[in-house]
Amino acid sequence: MRAQRNAQRRVQARALAPLVLGLWLAAAAARAEDATQWIARVAQAARQLNYAGTIVYQRGNRVETSRIVHLSEGGKEYEKLVSLDGPAREVVRSQGEVRLYFPDAKIVRVEPRTFRNAFPSLSPEQQKSLTQYYDFRIVAGERVGGHAADIVVFEPKDGLRYGHRFWSDSATGLLLKARVINERGEVVEQFSFTDLQVNAKIDKAMVEPSWPAVPPDWQVKETSAGDVAVNDTGWVVNRVPPGFTKIMEGFRKPRGRRNPVAHIVYSDGLVAISVFIEPFSTAPVPTGMQPPQGGLNIYMAKQDDNLVTVMGEAPGATVRQIGNSVARR
Repeated sequence: MRAQRNAQRRVQARALAPLVLGLWLAAAAARAEDATQWIARVAQAARQLNYAGTIVYQRGNRVETSRIVHLSEGGKEYEKLVSLDGPAREVVRSQGEVRLYFPDAKIVRVEPRTFRNAFPSLSPEQQKSLTQYYDFRIVAGERVGGHAADIVVFEPKDGLRYGHRFWSDSATGLLLKARVINERGEVVEQFSFTDLQVNAKIDKAMVEPSWPAVPPDWQVKETSAGDVAVNDTGWVVNRVPPGFTKIMEGFRKPRGRRNPVAHIVYSDGLVAISVFIEPFSTAPVPTGMQPPQGGLNIYMAKQDDNLVTVMGEAPGATVRQIGNSVARR
């Protein structure tokens, strides 16, 4: 009788297996869709909303407080960030350009505006695999900067990436607070609004620099990582961590440099890791793991007559693995 009951259970289990698997796959697909939809909503809010507030940014033991004003007008973005503590600094971002004002040093740095976003762009492959490498969940909300927020967690399933915890405005999707959590469960980087006005009335003057014209006794320094010439660099990373896909490859020609620098970027949808390869300088260069800068890890290694530099918000083991696997194609 017992053998018969066990046989019946095995038959029932085999019959239910396709149903259970189907439900599990449906749930996984729903989680992936929820994750990518949430990311898209947050990124869109950061671009399209007008807002002003005070941000506290912490990286390691370093804490900075700034005032930010963001204007979206006619499909264009304008932004002004003013440091409230430490050395005076003002950052003004507009179409195609970033200007950094340092009044104490009487210097203005002009840089091309690189892409800004809460997250790198997600390719269709990354959208499908995002929840394959992170457990995504929405937990109970709380208030941040006077706004009701949804708390979203991306917890890594392996030791090759950091954990992320986000607080987004329940009404608009604007990111209010974010934490980067290392493999030991420590918060290594964080930003948070302490006060915020969303859909604020902002005019163009509020996002313009405090100095309409550069004072005559100031220096203007144009700095650039160089425009990227998208091309096959002749280099390859042989041990790319699972889930990371290449989103850019090309050459940069930094100002003041004789030779172009190969630049390859990988992303898993939440973070990006950059790989730079350039001719090795005769000047002494520290190789190996560099001191971490909050959640940012940097690894440098000599490859024949070239210097490989890998940097990204990922564990040291990840950037080291990438750096040690760079080779000529």
